[in-house]
Amino acid sequence: MIRKEKDMACEVRENMRGGAGTVSLRHLFRAEEFTAPVRLCAMLTLPAGAGIGSHEHLKEDEVYYITRGSGILDDGNTQTRVSRGDAILTGKGESHAIFNDGEEDLEFFAFIACYPEGEET
Repeated sequence: MIRKEKDMACEVRENMRGGAGTVSLRHLFRAEEFTAPVRLCAMLTLPAGAGIGSHEHLKEDEVYYITRGSGILDDGNTQTRVSRGDAILTGKGESHAIFNDGEEDLEFFAFIACYPEGEET
């Protein structure tokens, strides 16, 4: 399946997961279009000063791949600067938050894969 950018569904979320400002999501594909258990496949844009608040990933893994800008990723224990080209993997009940402390948009690909039915880790 090929989806042209003009045909991708877009949405804006205010204070996503308790974070500051607005986050724009461009859904490359919707969860129901996958055969495998997937919850999210999207490009996210956080303008300067915006962020996604701390949240857990129970029974799922999430990948971020930073394509533009930079920001701070908080994994609950440490805060780490992330920037273009960095990849982040969170899952197994871990939590994370991300904040754009820069002056340009922070853009990243986000993909959430759910664990198979009955798998607890």
